[in-house]
Amino acid sequence: MSKASILKEFWDFLKVRKRFWLAPIILILLILSLLIIFAQSSAVAPFIYTLF
Repeated sequence: MSKASILKEFWDFLKVRKRFWLAPIILILLILSLLIIFAQSSAVAPFIYTLF
């Protein structure tokens, strides 16, 4: 199963079930997880930690 099909299936779920309020929550969780992953393996980590 490819990532594109998972995203398409999730989008279809949101459309059918009228759960559009889930999209921003998922997006924020994804951004925060990418920020944590980036902060662990980077020289920019001290600057990212000052944001929180």
